[in-house]
Amino acid sequence: MEFGFTTAAYVVAAVLFILSLGGLSGQESAKRAVWYGIVGMALAAFATLIGPGQGLWLLSLLLIAAGGLIGAYVAGKVEMTGMPQLVAAMHSLVGLAAVLVGFNAHFEMGHVASILAGAPSALNAAGLDVWMHEQHLGTFAALIAHKAPVELNILKVELFLGVFIGAVTFTGSVVAYGKLAGKVSSVAKKLPGGHALNAGAAIISVLCLFWYFGTGGFVPLAIMTLMALFIGYHLIMGIGGADMPVVVSMLNSYSGWAAAAIGFSLGNDLLIVVGALVGSSGAILSYIMCKAMNRSFISVILGGFGGTSGPQMEVEGEQIAIDADGVASALNEADSVIIVPGYGMAVAQAQNAVSDLTKKLRAQGKNVRFAIHPVAGRLPGHMNVLLAEAKVPYDIVMEMDEINDDFPDTDVVIVIGSNDIVNPAAQEDPNSPIAGMPVLEVWKAKQVFVSKRGQGTGYSGIENPLFYKENTRMFYGDAKDSLDKLLPMID
Repeated sequence: MEFGFTTAAYVVAAVLFILSLGGLSGQESAKRAVWYGIVGMALAAFATLIGPGQGLWLLSLLLIAAGGLIGAYVAGKVEMTGMPQLVAAMHSLVGLAAVLVGFNAHFEMGHVASILAGAPSALNAAGLDVWMHEQHLGTFAALIAHKAPVELNILKVELFLGVFIGAVTFTGSVVAYGKLAGKVSSVAKKLPGGHALNAGAAIISVLCLFWYFGTGGFVPLAIMTLMALFIGYHLIMGIGGADMPVVVSMLNSYSGWAAAAIGFSLGNDLLIVVGALVGSSGAILSYIMCKAMNRSFISVILGGFGGTSGPQMEVEGEQIAIDADGVASALNEADSVIIVPGYGMAVAQAQNAVSDLTKKLRAQGKNVRFAIHPVAGRLPGHMNVLLAEAKVPYDIVMEMDEINDDFPDTDVVIVIGSNDIVNPAAQEDPNSPIAGMPVLEVWKAKQVFVSKRGQGTGYSGIENPLFYKENTRMFYGDAKDSLDKLLPMID
């Protein structure tokens, strides 16, 4: 009865998770989709607690309560600007959990094997179950005891892969967190030897797989874990800041595959399904983002896109500043306006001021739209979430492919805290680190105003020729303060 309820609950939870993923693809259905996920996870946890192998209720409830309180506290403290690094931190915990569960499964296999060696040889399957219950062996022990030798070898491979992917995810996510939080340089860096070191560590891991497959010993598992931890660290260190949104999505995929592999080891069907959903959706999103950036998906997951063949093009000219009066005058005279938001808008928490500006301009009958690059911000969909939070109408938020051809016919473009996604060097400089990446061609508009704190380069450290073009003016200052000054001047 318990097993039947758990299985049915797992099926319902899986359906809710699928509905959640599907709903997150649209802004209007996103809130409902989040609740699908919450209910699905609560149902899955409850079914697991009362299902086969139940026990240690007090400890389980204490850990769930502690984790829930910590999660609520952290989520309440983190602002939208810190969401990318929070997501990276969550991925690291998933990877670490996969490693710890895998290690525990390994030790449990050894423990069960030693106990079963003393089991009466005349016991049939039913008698073995009774005997194991008398020895206080749990559900995982029963799973191991009834497996044939071939199935046990498959279990070893599943366990090994779960630990490997989890270890890569853990250190990779820690490095991603450091880069996103500004604690680690966003510049792509590799140790001497570059990709050869990653390849060497991967080869050692494969050799350890055969070693572990043959002996089941802890030493090959430990060596592989060390190699995987290094691979995760070195892969993400080799990826520059401009590509961190892809990295976050990629690590999301890794965490899903780690969970799925451990699900096979534990015989937990729901963990397999959820891990596969997360892994496949993360991989698909990473691929879509790479296509949008004109990058090779394989080169991303191998830790970098390769180097350029020569020095970057020198930028000539000077950045010309403009005040709020000048920007307001241009906006009042314009018929069409495109706003390009970026991470700087999130940092300044200027989304509500942007929304107010949009309302004022639209009230004058002006055609106002937003242009969203696939990797704007430091998290997939970062700008869409901010604009939705500020209640900007969905129908005027356009993707890059939908709006890029409209810039030549646009009177004014306002760039708020964006750099790499509006950088013409992607098209003009073959030696630029972002060469070939599709960008928003804002420089083709009649006038461009860039809201920026100062004259420094962006997150990726790449100089932007847009700031020096004749039709560009720099609207210096904190984005929110600048827009607050601008709003009263809009007729």
